[in-house]
Amino acid sequence: MSPEPAGVGAPDLDPSVFVHPSGLCESSAVGPRTRVWAFAHVLDGARVGADCNVCDHAFIESGAVLGDRVTVKNAVLVWDGVVVEDEVFLGPNMVFTNDPNPRIGFRKAPGELSRTLVRRGATIGANATIVCGVEVGTFGFVAAGAVVTRDVAAHALVAGNPARRIGWACTCGRRLPDDLACGCGRRFRLRSEGEGLAPAGSPGP
Repeated sequence: MSPEPAGVGAPDLDPSVFVHPSGLCESSAVGPRTRVWAFAHVLDGARVGADCNVCDHAFIESGAVLGDRVTVKNAVLVWDGVVVEDEVFLGPNMVFTNDPNPRIGFRKAPGELSRTLVRRGATIGANATIVCGVEVGTFGFVAAGAVVTRDVAAHALVAGNPARRIGWACTCGRRLPDDLACGCGRRFRLRSEGEGLAPAGSPGP
């Protein structure tokens, strides 16, 4: 079966990129095999990696950066100044921000906006809000509906408003027991509360 035609306004993309007929992809900086679904909008100046899945009604603004194999579920908003590394899951209706004190009469230039970084392998649950200027650590796990106002350590499981750490999450996504040994066979050690977990026996992240 031949691929469907590209959505409205699609630029010259790698032929393996799929844009739904009702999608809009204005950026040419989109990696191979990425899919942009109905009513999703990727602005010119956004960078999207390979093998990403940008679902219905998602919005990726100019200046936003997505790594490879990122899943952007329905109605997610990714603004200028947000950098998402590889293999991150962005749950339905979660939203980023990029201005800590917005006023219509005092709009900021792009360079004045706050930056947000989501490290490799992290998960952000449905309806979560990531307030700008924070870092979500490697394999961090933000629960559904959480409001993140400060950094999330590597492998930290955070929930609530404002979000607080309620446990630790394995690389596979399961909540870790007190001994930090997952049923999948992975084991971890605590580096510090601020840095989070590292694989047991390894000095690296």
